[in-house]
Amino acid sequence: MHSVETSATPATALPRRRRTGRVIRLLQAAHPAPSAAVTAVVTALAAASGRSSAGTVLIAAAVLSGQLSVGWSNDLIDVDRDVAATRHDKPLASGAVSARAVRIAAGCALVTCVPLSLANGWLAGGAHLIGVAAAWGYNLGVKSTVWSWLPYAVAFGLLPAFVTLSLPGAPWPHWWASAGAALLGVGAHAANVLPDIADDLAVNIRGLPQRVGPRGARTLAASALAAGSAALVLGPAGPVGMPELAGLAATCALSLVVALWPAGRSRTPFLLCLGLAAADVALLLLSGAHLA
Repeated sequence: MHSVETSATPATALPRRRRTGRVIRLLQAAHPAPSAAVTAVVTALAAASGRSSAGTVLIAAAVLSGQLSVGWSNDLIDVDRDVAATRHDKPLASGAVSARAVRIAAGCALVTCVPLSLANGWLAGGAHLIGVAAAWGYNLGVKSTVWSWLPYAVAFGLLPAFVTLSLPGAPWPHWWASAGAALLGVGAHAANVLPDIADDLAVNIRGLPQRVGPRGARTLAASALAAGSAALVLGPAGPVGMPELAGLAATCALSLVVALWPAGRSRTPFLLCLGLAAADVALLLLSGAHLA
């Protein structure tokens, strides 16, 4: 008699590995890092504002679906530019994932985002969907105009409204919360393009940061992020403590360093802008219980 091996054959395992690989590459085309970061911040903001656990999960699902749709649409719309620039880090441009798969994924995510957003209330859902529409508008062409900063200001500025309007009584957020978030968005936009200005200009992407050049973009990013910190620290009613004032002074000093940094290819200004953005996010989260 001969023994029979019952272990899984390569023919069985190979299709499963291929499917897993396709899913991973598809997710990579959705800009997973910024999608996850925005979702995490809004989820934390919802929890800090007093939203229930179920409500916080609902907000997280709505934001994640919207962010995924924006990420996939970005790679889909820019595929010709990415191919011309030989962007091997882009799964769609490298051929690792098909345009049809990305198109279906973006459409499904966008369709899913609508009921998930509106399930938080008509006003809250409407605010979020306007922000998602602004982000799609950026991808569809606004990013190549002098108004490239506006979709970021609108989308980020409406995030506190999405959170507060979903609370009982549907209160609007305080002006300083919306202003701080909007300025964070503008600063994030300018900082995000800093490493790629030359490549963007080569493919005729001429948003505001690209038009003003590296030094102008650094100044825009630092100024917007410092102004966002000022709104979040000085805007709320009541006295401002010394720790908050000291933190604001440090933020302003750091923004001045970024703006005055010598010209060159150093990544230090970009990294400092990330630090400024992180400070704005922290201030926004700390004020989560007092947004409205």
